[in-house]
Amino acid sequence: MSPVLEVDNLVKHFPVVRGLLRHVVGQIKAVDGVSFSLRPGETLCLVGESGCGKSTVGRTLVKLLQPSGGRVLLAGTDITHLDDAAMRPHRRRIQMVFQDPYASLNPRLTAGAIVGEPLENYEQLSGTAKDEKVATLLERVGLRAEAMVKYPFEFSGGQRQRLGLARALALRPDVIVADEPVSALDVSVQAQVINLMMDLQEEFNLAYLFISHDLGVVEHIGHRIAVMYLGRIVELADKKDLFAKPLHPYAEALIAAAPIADPRAKRDQLVIEGDVPSPMNQPTGCHFHPRCPYAVARCRVESPALREVTPGRWVSCHLREVTPSGTAD
Repeated sequence: MSPVLEVDNLVKHFPVVRGLLRHVVGQIKAVDGVSFSLRPGETLCLVGESGCGKSTVGRTLVKLLQPSGGRVLLAGTDITHLDDAAMRPHRRRIQMVFQDPYASLNPRLTAGAIVGEPLENYEQLSGTAKDEKVATLLERVGLRAEAMVKYPFEFSGGQRQRLGLARALALRPDVIVADEPVSALDVSVQAQVINLMMDLQEEFNLAYLFISHDLGVVEHIGHRIAVMYLGRIVELADKKDLFAKPLHPYAEALIAAAPIADPRAKRDQLVIEGDVPSPMNQPTGCHFHPRCPYAVARCRVESPALREVTPGRWVSCHLREVTPSGTAD
């Protein structure tokens, strides 16, 4: 099955300017060479600490931010450097659900206008035809058709996120980038929205790039997981493999720190000391070596490439390089 989304060495740097003349004094390397692919009907979860570049990846993919380098292919078409006019035909194929359901909806528009706006812009629907389509979309995400006349402030947080999902679904996209879509919701509402997203994925064969820091949610919805640290992917693996045996020390620390539902179960604890370095002044060699308990001299001077150590499993760590027998150390 061909990927619906391919990301090759994606880079996004933000210039740092100072002084009255606004001289560029450095670069914040928010995304520093990220690569992955996404197949139809698949959920790839992007996880990591706050500030690791997860949301920047998502916003760059939907062209809310222009990439500094690399390539983004949507259904085989290179959209990396397309301007707004050239990008317009492709926007319907990739949509986004934002983290904050309170800030992502226009408070001056009714629910019907919010969901109907993409239909007006791309399918030239209006009047009764548009209203019928909007009513169908609202009902599909668990809202009543009568909600069309309500404004965002009249909905709860969970209902607003359902409204955001209906807007994203309006044009039947191939890919939905979901940026922390349930982090602002109560736990019980989180489960409802996650289950709704999974039902919609099965019905419409959607591909999700699901951005989150909550490993419990990720374990429920994800098929594959990409772990990010300081702008780079350090491990990419099937969900079961990653949770059973993480190979990168940072992924190991994340899994060890995740809450466990069974109080009798235990996980080996890996203590990570220190703070995340500044993306403006990244360490030499492996970005993680100042905090890694397994770091060796090579880690301080040589940056490890993201390598496939077993079929479908990619790791960026010198300690996990493939041996002559074809297995990871």
